[in-house]
Amino acid sequence: MLRQALLAASRSDRAERVVSASPLTGTMVRRYVADDVGDAVEELTRRGLLVTVGRLVPEVRDRAEAEGAVLAYQELVERLPADADVSVELTELGLRLSEQLALDNAATLCESAAARGLTLTLDADGRDTATALHSIHATLRKEHPSVGVVVRAGLPDAAERCARLDGARVRLCKGPRTAANGPAEVDRAFARCLRVLMSGSGYPMIATHDPRLLRVTAALAVLEGLEPTGFEYQMLYGVRPDEQRRLAGQGARVRVHVPYGAGWYPYLMRRLAERPAFFARTLLSRR
Repeated sequence: MLRQALLAASRSDRAERVVSASPLTGTMVRRYVADDVGDAVEELTRRGLLVTVGRLVPEVRDRAEAEGAVLAYQELVERLPADADVSVELTELGLRLSEQLALDNAATLCESAAARGLTLTLDADGRDTATALHSIHATLRKEHPSVGVVVRAGLPDAAERCARLDGARVRLCKGPRTAANGPAEVDRAFARCLRVLMSGSGYPMIATHDPRLLRVTAALAVLEGLEPTGFEYQMLYGVRPDEQRRLAGQGARVRVHVPYGAGWYPYLMRRLAERPAFFARTLLSRR
């Protein structure tokens, strides 16, 4: 019930006004959303961590806004260090207006990122956009083989999708839960996808903070003979920073997802809905 209430609140303008007015909100937002993306990236890089950066903005309503998003990402690319990644929501590039529009805009950003030695990872946060996301990714991979894509373990065909993506950069995250697909089943689905990716020929990007799944990832890396450069862990900005540094200190590649922008409210509410107890604990601890 709490999860559903938080998801409903993420879509409520009234709830956003109430939350935004709270004196406690600023502290929470700064914890999980970069106030100055340049400063945040510089600090993480100094600590030996990699970054992937994404903008938090509403879905675009017309082609002009989609073109504006492309320009904003091109400006972002110019500010990032080598080996950084850019996380792009295809809905921000016009996916709900036209799949071809989103494809063309994503291709432009792939070229901009490649010119700076960066990578691009595509996402589209919704069950109804998964097919278009992977269709666009498959098309882009023909000319931009380093372009990555997100797979959500909570979707029914996730393991099969991972198998079809052999050879690609794949970010694996837990993704959606339903009444018939609770936390335990999502964890099992994540583990199944993890085994497929870690035994394949691609580049797995394992996006989890779950200590058990982190241990499973490390064990599979040993069993499959993967070098530390053959995969990476991904964690959210502000979540378990001590663990991020611990893994990096052991020689692992650890990439921190750094969100920034005015659209922080729905982002934080969705994260809270995914793991309410977990995010409550992180507010009380720097680990």
